[in-house]
Amino acid sequence: MTDLFDAEAMYDDDYLHFFASPRQRAEVATHGPVVPAGSSGQADAELAWRLLELRPDLNVLDLACGHGAMANQLAARGCRVTGLDSSTVFLDRARADADAAGLRVEYVAGDMRALPWTGHFDRIVNWSTAFGYFDDDTNRAVLSGIAAALRPGGRLAMDLDNLTAFLAAYCPSRVVAARDNGDMLVDRYHLDAVTGRFEAERTVVRDGRARKLTFVKRLFGFPELRDWLLGAGFATVHGFGEDGKPLTADHRRMVVVAALPED
Repeated sequence: MTDLFDAEAMYDDDYLHFFASPRQRAEVATHGPVVPAGSSGQADAELAWRLLELRPDLNVLDLACGHGAMANQLAARGCRVTGLDSSTVFLDRARADADAAGLRVEYVAGDMRALPWTGHFDRIVNWSTAFGYFDDDTNRAVLSGIAAALRPGGRLAMDLDNLTAFLAAYCPSRVVAARDNGDMLVDRYHLDAVTGRFEAERTVVRDGRARKLTFVKRLFGFPELRDWLLGAGFATVHGFGEDGKPLTADHRRMVVVAALPED
Protein backbone atom coordinates (compact mmCIF):
# COMPACT_ATOMS: atom_id res chain seq x y z
CA MET A 1 0.00 0.00 0.00
CA THR A 2 1.65 3.23 -1.21
CA ASP A 3 0.79 6.62 0.31
CA LEU A 4 -0.19 9.28 -2.20
CA PHE A 5 1.96 11.92 -0.47
CA ASP A 6 4.28 12.44 2.49
CA ALA A 7 1.92 13.28 5.36
CA GLU A 8 4.80 13.78 7.80
CA ALA A 9 6.20 16.55 5.62
CA MET A 10 2.77 18.15 5.32
CA TYR A 11 1.60 18.06 8.94
CA ASP A 12 4.57 19.48 10.78
CA ASP A 13 5.63 22.51 12.78
CA ASP A 14 5.23 24.78 9.74
CA TYR A 15 1.57 23.75 9.52
CA LEU A 16 1.07 24.64 13.18
CA HIS A 17 2.88 27.94 12.62
CA PHE A 18 0.31 29.04 10.06
CA PHE A 19 -2.88 27.30 11.18
CA ALA A 20 -2.68 26.71 14.94
CA SER A 21 -1.03 29.82 16.32
CA PRO A 22 -2.22 33.43 16.61
CA ARG A 23 -2.43 34.93 13.14
CA GLN A 24 -1.81 38.47 11.99
CA ARG A 25 -4.42 38.18 9.25
CA ALA A 26 -8.13 37.62 9.72
CA GLU A 27 -8.58 35.13 6.88
CA VAL A 28 -6.89 32.02 5.55
CA ALA A 29 -7.60 29.46 2.87
CA THR A 30 -6.75 25.84 3.57
CA HIS A 31 -7.62 23.90 0.43
CA GLY A 32 -10.54 25.82 -1.02
CA PRO A 33 -12.40 29.12 -0.53
CA VAL A 34 -10.93 31.73 1.77
CA VAL A 35 -12.71 31.49 5.13
CA PRO A 36 -12.66 33.45 8.39
CA ALA A 37 -9.89 32.23 10.65
CA GLY A 38 -11.19 30.65 13.84
CA SER A 39 -9.08 30.35 16.95
CA SER A 40 -10.84 28.22 19.53
CA GLY A 41 -12.81 25.58 17.67
CA GLN A 42 -15.83 26.33 19.85
CA ALA A 43 -18.20 26.71 16.89
CA ASP A 44 -17.06 23.39 15.42
CA ALA A 45 -17.46 21.65 18.76
CA GLU A 46 -20.94 23.12 19.18
CA LEU A 47 -21.95 21.91 15.73
CA ALA A 48 -20.61 18.40 16.34
CA TRP A 49 -22.27 18.36 19.77
CA ARG A 50 -25.63 19.20 18.27
CA LEU A 51 -25.55 17.02 15.17
CA LEU A 52 -24.23 13.96 17.02
CA GLU A 53 -26.48 14.53 20.05
CA LEU A 54 -23.43 14.35 22.28
CA ARG A 55 -23.63 14.41 26.06
CA PRO A 56 -21.20 14.06 28.96
CA ASP A 57 -19.61 10.65 29.55
CA LEU A 58 -20.03 9.38 25.99
CA ASN A 59 -16.93 7.71 24.54
CA VAL A 60 -15.81 9.82 21.58
CA LEU A 61 -12.99 9.28 19.11
CA ASP A 62 -11.58 12.29 17.30
CA LEU A 63 -10.14 10.54 14.26
CA ALA A 64 -7.21 12.40 12.69
CA CYS A 65 -7.43 14.80 15.62
CA GLY A 66 -4.60 17.06 14.49
CA HIS A 67 -3.47 19.41 17.23
CA GLY A 68 -6.49 18.63 19.39
CA ALA A 69 -8.76 21.62 18.86
CA MET A 70 -11.94 19.52 18.61
CA ALA A 71 -10.90 16.81 21.06
CA ASN A 72 -10.07 19.28 23.81
CA GLN A 73 -13.31 21.17 23.31
CA LEU A 74 -15.38 17.99 23.60
CA ALA A 75 -13.42 16.89 26.67
CA ALA A 76 -14.14 20.25 28.27
CA ARG A 77 -17.85 19.50 27.76
CA GLY A 78 -17.55 16.23 29.67
CA CYS A 79 -17.05 13.58 26.98
CA ARG A 80 -14.50 10.81 27.43
CA VAL A 81 -12.33 11.63 24.44
CA THR A 82 -9.63 9.74 22.58
CA GLY A 83 -7.70 11.52 19.83
CA LEU A 84 -5.80 9.58 17.16
CA ASP A 85 -3.34 11.10 14.71
CA SER A 86 -0.23 10.07 12.81
CA SER A 87 1.65 13.32 13.46
CA THR A 88 3.88 13.38 16.53
CA VAL A 89 4.16 17.16 16.24
CA PHE A 90 0.38 17.54 16.33
CA LEU A 91 -0.04 15.12 19.23
CA ASP A 92 2.60 16.90 21.30
CA ARG A 93 0.75 20.17 20.80
CA ALA A 94 -2.62 18.55 21.59
CA ARG A 95 -1.31 17.04 24.83
CA ALA A 96 0.29 20.32 25.88
CA ASP A 97 -2.93 22.25 25.28
CA ALA A 98 -4.97 19.65 27.16
CA ASP A 99 -2.58 19.73 30.12
CA ALA A 100 -2.64 23.53 30.18
CA ALA A 101 -6.45 23.47 30.31
CA GLY A 102 -6.58 20.70 32.92
CA LEU A 103 -8.32 18.29 30.55
CA ARG A 104 -8.09 14.51 30.31
CA VAL A 105 -7.79 13.32 26.73
CA GLU A 106 -6.14 10.10 25.63
CA TYR A 107 -4.00 11.01 22.64
CA VAL A 108 -2.86 8.03 20.59
CA ALA A 109 -0.32 7.86 17.78
CA GLY A 110 -1.79 5.73 15.02
CA ASP A 111 -3.03 5.30 11.48
CA MET A 112 -6.72 5.59 10.56
CA ARG A 113 -6.21 2.62 8.24
CA ALA A 114 -5.62 0.32 11.21
CA LEU A 115 -7.86 1.34 14.11
CA PRO A 116 -7.13 -0.77 17.21
CA TRP A 117 -10.68 -0.70 18.60
CA THR A 118 -13.79 -2.80 18.00
CA GLY A 119 -17.22 -1.73 19.25
CA HIS A 120 -15.69 0.79 21.65
CA PHE A 121 -16.97 4.27 20.83
CA ASP A 122 -20.39 5.90 21.01
CA ARG A 123 -19.42 8.64 18.56
CA ILE A 124 -16.61 9.39 16.13
CA VAL A 125 -15.75 12.80 14.72
CA ASN A 126 -13.56 13.30 11.66
CA TRP A 127 -13.15 17.03 11.17
CA SER A 128 -11.50 19.60 8.89
CA THR A 129 -11.26 17.52 5.71
CA ALA A 130 -9.38 14.68 7.41
CA PHE A 131 -10.67 11.94 5.08
CA GLY A 132 -9.91 11.00 1.49
CA TYR A 133 -6.11 10.96 1.43
CA PHE A 134 -5.66 7.41 0.11
CA ASP A 135 -6.68 5.42 -2.95
CA ASP A 136 -10.39 4.68 -3.18
CA ASP A 137 -10.18 1.08 -1.95
CA THR A 138 -8.28 2.26 1.12
CA ASN A 139 -10.65 5.17 1.72
CA ARG A 140 -13.55 2.70 1.71
CA ALA A 141 -11.66 0.43 4.10
CA VAL A 142 -11.22 3.38 6.47
CA LEU A 143 -15.00 3.79 6.60
CA SER A 144 -15.41 0.09 7.37
CA GLY A 145 -12.87 0.46 10.17
CA ILE A 146 -14.79 3.41 11.57
CA ALA A 147 -18.01 1.39 11.56
CA ALA A 148 -16.24 -1.48 13.34
CA ALA A 149 -14.89 0.85 16.05
CA LEU A 150 -18.39 2.11 16.90
CA ARG A 151 -20.90 0.43 19.16
CA PRO A 152 -24.31 -0.58 17.75
CA GLY A 153 -26.26 2.62 17.14
CA GLY A 154 -23.03 4.63 17.14
CA ARG A 155 -22.72 7.75 15.02
CA LEU A 156 -20.10 9.41 12.87
CA ALA A 157 -19.77 13.07 11.83
CA MET A 158 -17.39 14.00 9.02
CA ASP A 159 -16.60 17.62 8.09
CA LEU A 160 -15.46 17.96 4.47
CA ASP A 161 -15.33 20.45 1.64
CA ASN A 162 -18.73 20.96 0.02
CA LEU A 163 -17.96 19.98 -3.55
CA THR A 164 -20.21 22.49 -5.30
CA ALA A 165 -18.91 25.49 -3.36
CA PHE A 166 -15.36 24.19 -3.62
CA LEU A 167 -15.49 23.98 -7.41
CA ALA A 168 -17.18 27.38 -7.71
CA ALA A 169 -14.29 28.95 -5.82
CA TYR A 170 -11.56 26.97 -7.58
CA CYS A 171 -8.53 28.82 -8.90
CA PRO A 172 -5.24 27.32 -10.11
CA SER A 173 -3.07 28.98 -7.45
CA ARG A 174 -3.32 31.18 -4.39
CA VAL A 175 -1.60 32.50 -1.32
CA VAL A 176 -3.06 30.22 1.35
CA ALA A 177 -1.82 32.05 4.43
CA ALA A 178 0.49 34.97 5.06
CA ARG A 179 2.05 36.81 7.96
CA ASP A 180 3.27 40.38 8.13
CA ASN A 181 6.91 39.23 8.45
CA GLY A 182 6.80 37.64 4.98
CA ASP A 183 6.09 34.05 6.01
CA MET A 184 3.55 32.52 3.65
CA LEU A 185 2.10 29.40 2.07
CA VAL A 186 1.57 29.44 -1.69
CA ASP A 187 -0.27 26.62 -3.50
CA ARG A 188 -0.57 25.54 -7.13
CA TYR A 189 -3.50 23.20 -7.82
CA HIS A 190 -4.56 20.54 -10.28
CA LEU A 191 -7.96 18.83 -10.38
CA ASP A 192 -7.98 15.32 -11.82
CA ALA A 193 -11.46 14.73 -13.22
CA VAL A 194 -10.83 11.00 -13.70
CA THR A 195 -9.80 10.19 -10.12
CA GLY A 196 -11.68 12.97 -8.33
CA ARG A 197 -8.42 13.99 -6.69
CA PHE A 198 -7.29 17.48 -5.83
CA GLU A 199 -3.53 17.74 -6.15
CA ALA A 200 -1.50 20.60 -4.70
CA GLU A 201 2.11 21.71 -4.82
CA ARG A 202 2.76 23.89 -1.79
CA THR A 203 5.64 26.31 -1.29
CA VAL A 204 6.34 27.08 2.36
CA VAL A 205 8.21 30.32 3.00
CA ARG A 206 9.30 30.80 6.59
CA ASP A 207 12.14 32.76 8.14
CA GLY A 208 13.51 33.55 4.69
CA ARG A 209 13.73 29.90 3.62
CA ALA A 210 11.50 28.11 1.11
CA ARG A 211 10.64 24.44 0.64
CA LYS A 212 8.15 22.57 -1.53
CA LEU A 213 5.82 19.71 -0.70
CA THR A 214 2.82 18.07 -2.32
CA PHE A 215 -0.46 16.69 -1.03
CA VAL A 216 -3.45 14.96 -2.56
CA LYS A 217 -7.01 14.58 -1.34
CA ARG A 218 -10.17 13.06 -2.75
CA LEU A 219 -13.16 15.31 -3.40
CA PHE A 220 -16.62 13.94 -2.64
CA GLY A 221 -20.13 14.89 -3.55
CA PHE A 222 -22.72 13.92 -0.95
CA PRO A 223 -24.40 11.09 -2.95
CA GLU A 224 -21.11 9.27 -3.49
CA LEU A 225 -19.99 9.48 0.13
CA ARG A 226 -23.48 8.53 1.31
CA ASP A 227 -23.33 5.37 -0.79
CA TRP A 228 -19.86 4.53 0.52
CA LEU A 229 -21.08 4.89 4.11
CA LEU A 230 -24.13 2.74 3.48
CA GLY A 231 -21.83 0.16 1.92
CA ALA A 232 -19.67 0.25 5.07
CA GLY A 233 -22.66 -0.73 7.21
CA PHE A 234 -24.23 2.55 8.27
CA ALA A 235 -28.03 2.57 8.24
CA THR A 236 -28.72 6.28 7.76
CA VAL A 237 -26.68 9.14 6.28
CA HIS A 238 -27.60 12.83 6.29
CA GLY A 239 -25.88 15.95 4.96
CA PHE A 240 -25.63 19.34 6.65
CA GLY A 241 -23.83 22.63 6.13
CA GLU A 242 -21.58 24.51 8.53
CA ASP A 243 -24.68 26.13 10.05
CA GLY A 244 -26.23 22.76 10.90
CA LYS A 245 -28.99 23.17 8.33
CA PRO A 246 -29.63 20.64 5.51
CA LEU A 247 -26.85 20.76 2.94
CA THR A 248 -27.24 23.12 -0.01
CA ALA A 249 -24.99 24.02 -2.95
CA ASP A 250 -24.04 27.28 -1.23
CA HIS A 251 -22.68 25.79 1.99
CA ARG A 252 -18.91 26.04 2.31
CA ARG A 253 -18.64 22.84 4.36
CA MET A 254 -20.36 19.46 4.10
CA VAL A 255 -20.99 17.74 7.41
CA VAL A 256 -22.03 14.13 6.88
CA VAL A 257 -23.71 12.40 9.82
CA ALA A 258 -24.09 8.61 9.67
CA ALA A 259 -25.61 6.20 12.18
CA LEU A 260 -25.17 2.45 12.60
CA PRO A 261 -28.16 0.15 13.17
CA GLU A 262 -29.05 -0.28 16.82
CA ASP A 263 -28.26 -4.02 16.70
